[in-house]
Amino acid sequence: MSSGLPEENPIYGPFFGVIGASSAMIFSALGAAYGTAKSGTGIASMAVMRPELIMKSIIPVVMAGIIAIYGLVIAILIAGQIKSPKEYSLYMGFKHMGAGLTVGFSGLAAGFTVGIVGDAGVRGTAQQPRLFIGMVLILIFAEVLGLYGLIVAIFMYAS
Repeated sequence: MSSGLPEENPIYGPFFGVIGASSAMIFSALGAAYGTAKSGTGIASMAVMRPELIMKSIIPVVMAGIIAIYGLVIAILIAGQIKSPKEYSLYMGFKHMGAGLTVGFSGLAAGFTVGIVGDAGVRGTAQQPRLFIGMVLILIFAEVLGLYGLIVAIFMYAS
């Protein structure tokens, strides 16, 4: 006898969890890749004028790479919880999708910011070395955008 209410654990419930895990990794990796590429072109351009500053200018590339780790952490957490449709509710699927999208889009935004600031920062540091500390501070503020997404995603995952 049907009560008229929807089935508690529909067969498509895990789909949303998989989308969450995938989007966490895909979007944060896209942000990290853009940040690395954009900062890398700035480093290559700067190295022509001041090759001694190459190692000092790697900071934006490292910070962009960290953004992908945020997405990796959430993607692994979500993927570890995905079970068969009978054991995985639609609610869990939506919650995991929200967590994945949160860290993914935050990582994408942070990666874009790190890339643009890193590119302009290393080029500017080649001309005025005192700009380096300001560039690092701005990069920290850009990186923390991805960290905020990670924190919110962990809360969504754990609740």
